[in-house]
Amino acid sequence: MSPQSLRVPGMGIELHVLEWTPPELARGTCVLLHGFQDVAWSWDLVAPHLAALGYRVLAPDQRGFGDSGRVPDGGYYYFPDYLFDLTELCDALAPSASIALVGHSMGGNVATMFAGLFPERVHKLALLEGVGPPAFGEDMVIDRERAWIEGVRKTRARAEKPMTMDEVIRRLAIGHPGVRDEVIRARAKQLSRAVGNEQYVWAFDPLHRTRSPIPFSIERWRVHAARVTAETLCVGGGTTGFHPEDEGDRVATFPRARFTEIEDAGHMMHWTKPEEVARLLAEFLR
Repeated sequence: MSPQSLRVPGMGIELHVLEWTPPELARGTCVLLHGFQDVAWSWDLVAPHLAALGYRVLAPDQRGFGDSGRVPDGGYYYFPDYLFDLTELCDALAPSASIALVGHSMGGNVATMFAGLFPERVHKLALLEGVGPPAFGEDMVIDRERAWIEGVRKTRARAEKPMTMDEVIRRLAIGHPGVRDEVIRARAKQLSRAVGNEQYVWAFDPLHRTRSPIPFSIERWRVHAARVTAETLCVGGGTTGFHPEDEGDRVATFPRARFTEIEDAGHMMHWTKPEEVARLLAEFLR
């Protein structure tokens, strides 16, 4: 099942969205949100299973990633921007529907904020390695602000260095050990864009490499999580996944949540074990 590409307005930019349409729409709309430095296409091994259940599946490239718009000169990426974009997307493509919302990593944090801000619009919430950000203390604010200024200046001053596709594949393989070779090769094409004859750069705005001056606090995350009324599934990636020290307390912040693991899946579980992810989501959403 191949998706079609849509274009919808976000907050001041245009969002690229993949849509998998089921043979018969029986269960409503499911929105899949990718994580940091990822793209909508990386749901391609999961989304068809959900569409087969009768869900219309929407997967956006979040701002500054993939084929979605980037902020103009002088702009930056702040976390609430992603929340605004998701609101615009849902208003455009599912204006009167309660949706099922699935988020991976950073996308899970966006999903939690949306489900807490608009609890009436989400009836199912699934978080894949997405139970809040790392905790940062306010004592780090000076270091973060200096790093932000220095990082943005350096990024603006230098052009991206093109790579061959072999180099893209090599870097992804190093960063994602344990992922099957055929998946790495497919992701390499999805996560890069051609800039010349056999030359490629990453398909995300280089500003994403810089450190935001405003940390996304776990306290803000908890305020949103506590307001979620949807049944919530939190999925961990096993011993190689992301597990904050207070993970249990974070899960317990949701009024109606349960936690499960996919052993040996790691953080990028939709890359390493997409069949298991699809099965868990199918059972939860069914």
